[in-house]
Amino acid sequence: MKFILGKKIEMSQVYRDDGTIVPVTLVQAGPCIVTQIKKTTDPDGYSAVQVGFFPAKRLTKSLEGHLKDLPKLRHLVEFRLPSETELKRGDTIEASSFVPGDVVQVSGVSKGRGFQGVVKRHGFSGAPASHGHKDQQRMPGSSGPGGVQHVLKGTRKPGHMGSDRVTVKNLQVIEVRDGGILAIKGAVPGARNTLVEIISA
Repeated sequence: MKFILGKKIEMSQVYRDDGTIVPVTLVQAGPCIVTQIKKTTDPDGYSAVQVGFFPAKRLTKSLEGHLKDLPKLRHLVEFRLPSETELKRGDTIEASSFVPGDVVQVSGVSKGRGFQGVVKRHGFSGAPASHGHKDQQRMPGSSGPGGVQHVLKGTRKPGHMGSDRVTVKNLQVIEVRDGGILAIKGAVPGARNTLVEIISA
C-alpha cells in the first residue's frame, strides 16, 4: 500500500506519443516524514502510521514534544494500514514510490462556495421567466407538503456549499516528474496550494 501527502499546484495537460492530450493535475507530493507508528496493540486497537508534511515555522509545545528529534511539520495525517508496517519513526516517504500507471484515490477539502441558492447548490431548474414570475426565476418554490404541513428533514434548500471532504477514486498517475511532482489524470478536490492525501487503490 502506497500513500503520501501533497500540495495541489495546478491543472495542466500532457501530450502522449499518439497525439492525444490528457488533462492532469500537478501535485507536489512529499517528502513526508513518518512521525508515529500506531500498531494493532493497546491503546489504539488498529494498525496505522502518522506522517508529517510541509515545514512549519512555529509549533505548539505539545507538537514540539511529539516531533522531538524531527523537523517542524505543519500537517500531520494518519493513514490506516491493512497490516503491520516496516516503516520506522523518522523514515522519509518520497513521490518516487509511485510509478506511471498506478491507480490512486485522492482526498481533500473542496473549494468553499459560501452561501448558495438551490439552482447552483442542487441544480434546480428555476421558474419560468415570464407570466407573473418577476424576481422568482431562481426561487426554490414550495417546500412544505400539504398533508404534513411542515418542511421535511433532508429537503434540499439554500445553504453553505463546498468546504467538504471529498474523495475521488480510480485516478491514474500519468507522470512522476523531478522534484516530487505527480501528474494525476483528471481533477482532484481543493483549491491551489491545499493539502491532498494520495493512496494507492
